[in-house]
Amino acid sequence: MAARGARVCLLGIGAAVLALAALPAGQIASDPMRNFEALPYAPARYVCYRADSAPVVDGKLNDAVWQRAPWTSDFVGIEGDDRTRPTLRTRAKMLWDDAFFYVSAEMEEPDVWGTLTDRDAIIYNDNDIEVFIDPDGDTVNYYELEVNPLGTVFDLMLPHTYRDGGPAIIAWDIAGLKLGVDVRGTLNRPGDKDEAWTVEMAMPWRILWEASAGRRPPRAGEQWRVNFSRVEWPFVVQGGRYARRMDPATAKPVPSTDSVWSPQGFRDIHMPERWGFVQFSSAVAGSGVQAFVEDPNDRVKWALRRLYYRQRRYRAEHGQYARDLATLGARSIAVDGLEFNPSLQATDDVFLITAPGFGGATVSIQQDGRVRLTRQIDRAVSREP
Repeated sequence: MAARGARVCLLGIGAAVLALAALPAGQIASDPMRNFEALPYAPARYVCYRADSAPVVDGKLNDAVWQRAPWTSDFVGIEGDDRTRPTLRTRAKMLWDDAFFYVSAEMEEPDVWGTLTDRDAIIYNDNDIEVFIDPDGDTVNYYELEVNPLGTVFDLMLPHTYRDGGPAIIAWDIAGLKLGVDVRGTLNRPGDKDEAWTVEMAMPWRILWEASAGRRPPRAGEQWRVNFSRVEWPFVVQGGRYARRMDPATAKPVPSTDSVWSPQGFRDIHMPERWGFVQFSSAVAGSGVQAFVEDPNDRVKWALRRLYYRQRRYRAEHGQYARDLATLGARSIAVDGLEFNPSLQATDDVFLITAPGFGGATVSIQQDGRVRLTRQIDRAVSREP
């Protein structure tokens, strides 16, 4: 979540139970409805190779299979500009086999510390690393997993983004999750200089496919939307212990520095349309380099997302959705290599925008943010050469 403030989340334990969590800071500090148009379409990309042997999940990343897996690009500031440039290096690796999606991350850190030890505590109140996974890329029904240096886990599922009403199902767990944390230094010992901490995760497909297309693991050539967020808090040492630094003017913690793999453009990680793409390869890690293959229909989705934000802005100003595309200025949006010709159905409270895509596909987006792609032939399309 990488979040601060007040937010209501549905726990989903038996009857509905309400609890407090937190709003992403970016939903307070910035306005995607007004500023989304200026964002470039430049999602991070990664080819995830197969593991020919299962790594030992101890957090050390010294298995031969991890050594052969490529690193992601270094994480950048969440807004993607110099204002939020991180000073500490963060990067990740990914692998897969028939049973698990393997994820690891390395966080450069001279002061490794953590305080939270209860599962599903609000882990982003500590320094942490967070993984976000949207298996079918529809920007709804996605997963979040947070881990602090103590190895404490916060995992949840979101049926919708917070901007579209959430809620967060905190009672959902990644059953069978394997987790390891390794500290290159000393944990919770102020006064010395640490090097880094690393995290290793193995997430069973039988849990992750709950929100995947066809309710199955990925096939070679398919792509999932993924992002990472690292939360780093300014701290003080009090009584020999680390604590978040407080702002004397507000009596609240000084804001964290959040770094991500694929920049969001705003201080809000819960914009799945801004996450990166992970392409699953049939090749074994270390056997060669495979190119990432872009699906041009992702650019059609991006064009529709601009209309989605224009509709949200229009409703915020007029109390209802626009009934025609001219009102939304649809002619100002272009897709390279394709005549962008959307159509709109709308009432005061709901809308559906549909557009022809590449290769005979049809792409659509609706008021809750869900984006869909259908093809003339209903089958998985491999993106591997």
